[in-house]
Amino acid sequence: MAAASGDADVPRRLLQRLDELGAVLERRGDALALLGLGSVGVDLDRLDEHSDLDFFVIVDDGSKQRYLDSIDWLEELHPIEFDFLNTVDGRKVLFADDLFAEYAVFTLDELRAASYPLGRVVWQRDDAPAGLERSSRLPSPSPQEDAAWQVNEALTNLYIGLKRDLRGERLSAMRFIQVHAVDRLLTFLYLTEPEDQPQQDAFVVERGAERRFGSDVLPLTSLAPGYDANRDAALALLEWLEERADVDGALAAEIRRLCGARSSA
Repeated sequence: MAAASGDADVPRRLLQRLDELGAVLERRGDALALLGLGSVGVDLDRLDEHSDLDFFVIVDDGSKQRYLDSIDWLEELHPIEFDFLNTVDGRKVLFADDLFAEYAVFTLDELRAASYPLGRVVWQRDDAPAGLERSSRLPSPSPQEDAAWQVNEALTNLYIGLKRDLRGERLSAMRFIQVHAVDRLLTFLYLTEPEDQPQQDAFVVERGAERRFGSDVLPLTSLAPGYDANRDAALALLEWLEERADVDGALAAEIRRLCGARSSA
């Protein structure tokens, strides 16, 4: 692999690569627009040496499969060392200069039917409709947008996880306790903390958690200590919830009982 430029140069190279891609798409004629997402989208202040390229390519009807089957349009930018089709709509690629990209290809109708975070129009054809950067699909009301729901879901995650830990299914237990329940704690914070620090990624709740909350609010070393410490994690999560929310006493008592039970494995 060719040596990449210095780390501090990565943000400039990422944005340049995206602009160059817009020029390639314009020459092809069957592309309608290019949207940058995440740190190469509207969140340019997050762009750093660890960022990558996240983007959507919107194409004419009948052109999508050509963009998925071949990466020749990307190879016009720079040689590619690795790529694979990771969804029905897109690929992941690693350029030879260490820039990594994850992208999806949509027709206009598919984009209009999709739900996605606010993007940035990098390039669009003259006949492209306005507003492509913003999803027109409004999410349905959900009980999950409620702090009490998050608390109760976290408690049941702990309960199920401890049952699996006692059965000897420690990996599944770890995921319920230290992944699913922690996700619910994060969402609880996003719902109850002031709005001056919005959630970094509406679709990935853990993004930026350390930066936003800090270890005093979110002691992750205690909440997610690892595979060998499911019961310690469950107790830490329970106590965290009890300090901040109305926790059902009966379920809390059962969680504590399970933490002290003898494993049958």
